[in-house]
Amino acid sequence: MKLAELAQKLSCRLEGPPELEISGVAGMERAEPGQLTFLANRKYFALLKTTRASAILMEEGVAIDRDPSQPSLAALRSANPYLAFAQAIELFYQAPKYAPGIHPTAVIAKTAKIGEGAHIGPCCYIDEEAEIGRNAVLHSFVTIYRGAKIGDDFVAHAHAVVREHCRIGNHVILQNGAVIGGDGFGFAKRQDGTWYKMAQSGPSVLEDDVEVQANACVDRATVGETRIRRGAKLDDLVLVGHASSVGANTLLCGQVGLAGSTKIASNCILAGQVGTAGHLTVGDGTVITAQSGVPNDVPAQAFYSGYPAVENRQWLKMMAALNHLPELQKRVRELEAEVERLRQR
Repeated sequence: MKLAELAQKLSCRLEGPPELEISGVAGMERAEPGQLTFLANRKYFALLKTTRASAILMEEGVAIDRDPSQPSLAALRSANPYLAFAQAIELFYQAPKYAPGIHPTAVIAKTAKIGEGAHIGPCCYIDEEAEIGRNAVLHSFVTIYRGAKIGDDFVAHAHAVVREHCRIGNHVILQNGAVIGGDGFGFAKRQDGTWYKMAQSGPSVLEDDVEVQANACVDRATVGETRIRRGAKLDDLVLVGHASSVGANTLLCGQVGLAGSTKIASNCILAGQVGTAGHLTVGDGTVITAQSGVPNDVPAQAFYSGYPAVENRQWLKMMAALNHLPELQKRVRELEAEVERLRQR
């Protein structure tokens, strides 16, 4: 594809030879001549000198500082280079297409309803009264339990599971091993110390444009529902506990764990391994950094870190002070010894 055509498709301003041929996309370190790369993080500025790419997506106003031994680098200027790069990938890579049809090893109950254009792969199981909309793609060993209702353009990769009576909107993607509506962790303690399992009667609900990645779990509720709102994305190994809710366009990164009845508002980012106590609320637009523990409510538009999670600037000050503890401890001991000497005089 000519660079000028690529710039037009991506709505970018071109700096470079319009007839330059681009054959693919790659990261800055691995890119080869003829490929397009991108710069969206200042940590990678140094790679501008040496990347072998022929063109780069980058913001306006960023100078291209090249090693003299390297050929010139064309630029496609964009207000959002990362988004433009995501769109560029789709111009050069086409995901596999799956023809409509039902594999002979699939088991589909008589009362199940499957929309037109569906591809049902090997060894799938769709239970009684389940409903799946148009153009679904179910890869091998996908299981849809009784009474589940799923919208159009659903994609479920191998070994994904949707449990009984759960509801899923349109354009939802379940990656391998995702479990929607597994039992919440609910037990009542008997007088003899044993645990009585509580029925998990409330479904999990995924609204439109949600993606749940590999081996993540959205547990069903004891009563009520667990809800993932429109456009939210759940990374690998995320656990959303029973009766929790996740707001629109929120990101839960790898190994995030939400205890039961947690409410995460819209447009939040919980980075990897963040854990929350149950029955708390995180406000709109909040970012919580990796491995933070959240025991209490967090306000909207906050930036929290650490355990117990506090405002990020406060946490940075605490960590800076912690680094000085050994010398402070030594100084205190010296002062105690000096006080003891003065006392004995």
